[in-house]
Amino acid sequence: MIKIYAPASIGNVGVGFDVLGAAIQPINGNLLGDIVTITSAKKFNLINTGKFKHQLPKSTKKNIIWHCWINFCKQIKKTIPVSITLEKNMPIGSGLGSSACSIVATLVALNYFCSEPLSKIKLLKMMGELEGKISGGIHYDNVSPCYLGGLQLIIQEKNVISQKIPHFKDWFWIIAWPGINISTAESRSILPIQYSREICIQHSRNLAIFIHSLYTNQKKLAAQHIQDIIAEPYRIQLLPNFMSIKKIILELGALGCGISGSGPSFFSISDNLKTAEIIANTLTKHYLQNEYGFVHICKLDKTGTKKIG
Repeated sequence: MIKIYAPASIGNVGVGFDVLGAAIQPINGNLLGDIVTITSAKKFNLINTGKFKHQLPKSTKKNIIWHCWINFCKQIKKTIPVSITLEKNMPIGSGLGSSACSIVATLVALNYFCSEPLSKIKLLKMMGELEGKISGGIHYDNVSPCYLGGLQLIIQEKNVISQKIPHFKDWFWIIAWPGINISTAESRSILPIQYSREICIQHSRNLAIFIHSLYTNQKKLAAQHIQDIIAEPYRIQLLPNFMSIKKIILELGALGCGISGSGPSFFSISDNLKTAEIIANTLTKHYLQNEYGFVHICKLDKTGTKKIG
């Protein structure tokens, strides 16, 4: 039996549309992500469990886990009869890398089960391709941090998909999922096909300064440039009370905040636990829409996907 945990992630991290992603771990020690268990079987079998299993397709062949298995078998040129149990703990369409959690955990578990016939780079490419089936285009800003941990810069050149870059270890990342769902494909479809020269220049400046600040340990400068001028102006129409909540959170002392991935999850950053707790309480009271929503104070998960059984 192989049991694999894959953590939630913040795609884009505000300033890095499709080129930055961060794996997250609640500071209370709880696991925030999907778990996949694989055992031997006479034929392929899929069992769905977990809090959000009701969001999954009823047909096995429409489940991304099935596609992971099919693609893995093609890669190793062998059909593996296994029983896969998906513990679906991440809500679909939450902006926290839900599909990435399932894809990454499944492929890593299959690779372990078969004595690791595929390299990390081969697995990562498969993860990106399978993620693309759901989102409408290959992108690695969730699968890379989910798999490899930390803050990942997506390079996507030749055999280098992404690399881990520095982050501030005293930053708390507060994430809030309001309890509603947004399709990644829908969220991407509302973005403009073209941007003005001014927007492109400012976006490049923000991203360059943010990454420079990480390498030179300039926290204030980094926080000042967590600005999303590519997606946020267009996606706020899909998010309830986003701008008013953002204003409140910044006034409470957040270093920065924005939309996690495609939304509707909200992320904010603080270097003070007390402030992080105040922000978390405020988001719980004013951003959550129903009993399904949740708020977590997190640190970056440096490990990424791991074997837990």
